[in-house]
Amino acid sequence: MTSGLDRRRLLRTGAAMGVAGVAAGGLGGAALTAADLSPREATAAARPGLIPRIPVRTGLDKQAAANWSLFRGRRIGVLSNHTGVDREYRHLVDRMHADGVTIGGVFGPEHGFRGSAQAGGSEGTGIDARTGLTVYDAYTATQTKWQQMLTAAAVDTVVFDIQDVGCRFYTYIYALYDSMVVAARMGLRYVVLDRPNPIGGRAYGPMMTAGYTSGVGRKEIVQQHGMTVGELAKFYNGEFLPAEAGRSVDLEVVTCSGWFGRLRAGDTDLPWVLPSPNMPTPDTAVVYPGTGMFEGVASLSEGRGTTRPFELIGGPAWDYHWCDAVNAQNLPGVEFREAYFTPTFNKFANQLCAGVEVKVTDQNAFDPIRTGVAMLVEARKFAAFQWRVDGGARPYWIDLLTGSTRMRTMIDAGAGTDEVVGAWKDELAAFDARRRRYLLYSRLGS
Repeated sequence: MTSGLDRRRLLRTGAAMGVAGVAAGGLGGAALTAADLSPREATAAARPGLIPRIPVRTGLDKQAAANWSLFRGRRIGVLSNHTGVDREYRHLVDRMHADGVTIGGVFGPEHGFRGSAQAGGSEGTGIDARTGLTVYDAYTATQTKWQQMLTAAAVDTVVFDIQDVGCRFYTYIYALYDSMVVAARMGLRYVVLDRPNPIGGRAYGPMMTAGYTSGVGRKEIVQQHGMTVGELAKFYNGEFLPAEAGRSVDLEVVTCSGWFGRLRAGDTDLPWVLPSPNMPTPDTAVVYPGTGMFEGVASLSEGRGTTRPFELIGGPAWDYHWCDAVNAQNLPGVEFREAYFTPTFNKFANQLCAGVEVKVTDQNAFDPIRTGVAMLVEARKFAAFQWRVDGGARPYWIDLLTGSTRMRTMIDAGAGTDEVVGAWKDELAAFDARRRRYLLYSRLGS
């Protein structure tokens, strides 16, 4: 009998070969039989042309099945948004409220609890129409405001359930951090209902430095942190909370079952709910840690206002030459299509833009941050290129996204992709070693 991990690897390959081919030893002599598969997996693998998806249960799924045992007799505050749903798209708050769990308040991050607000917006504080519960606006909330909200809600337990996308400049993980710090100071219990990292368990990219922390990078983690929110909560609790809160928080993580670091969102059977308005598909999440850096470029749209945000990159002053230049780099797992688009909002709204569409051809070979660096290196060679400058003591937005001035100054000085990427090798290795004690899931093959 193969192990669970080997079984999944064989199953994924078996979609192309057929179960019989795998069972006959088509993968280096490893035999897979019907006894190795659950009925659901065997049915999926036997259907021609289908790539079977790995069954995964989230922390929400497991607590719902346990009749909310962790929360009975408690008064809880829920930090969640529209992604906090089960596989039938029923929301955590709606289910718990209907099941009689005492909820003192709900806290909505960027985009709001029900997900109605655009980037940089929230829904405000008010009464939720479906449940009648008070929803507090937690977007950009300071720790002082968090203490006021948690006190007003009179809770003894904070519950977090939000789908992250695995990138340092995605803001939900800082709502997690600040609420954990305040919960520790107030002596509250903290429970994370975990969800998979949709872009896998590999850490990569440059480290945030203390002088460049902001709302898009509050703590010293690398750009693609490679952790689930549960693992990140454990990392925060061990590495940062003792210094900032004076103690760790009473933390419990309800882990996922079936997930491991090699899996991405498209590999599992979990439903995808767009985590924010400009993150519509799992494909968007895969490219985001790299092409999200184009928020720091004034002369290029990152595709907001199109149907393919972060996959379409371009501007009014550009043409096909940039696409040719990035294709010439022969980056692994990706090709670039010459693309033309007209954003409906954000940068260059209602203006025709020329540029590229990022087409990922092999997610296992694709490196989003290296790809983003290569695109920036080539774009910087064109006269149309301009960094976004917002003024103040740290005027360049790209520095806040990448964690320091280093990437920008190296690219400005003419450094190539390998040189830029090589600059963070040591700090990445140190971070990767540091995070390992907090990991909850296998990273074999990640």
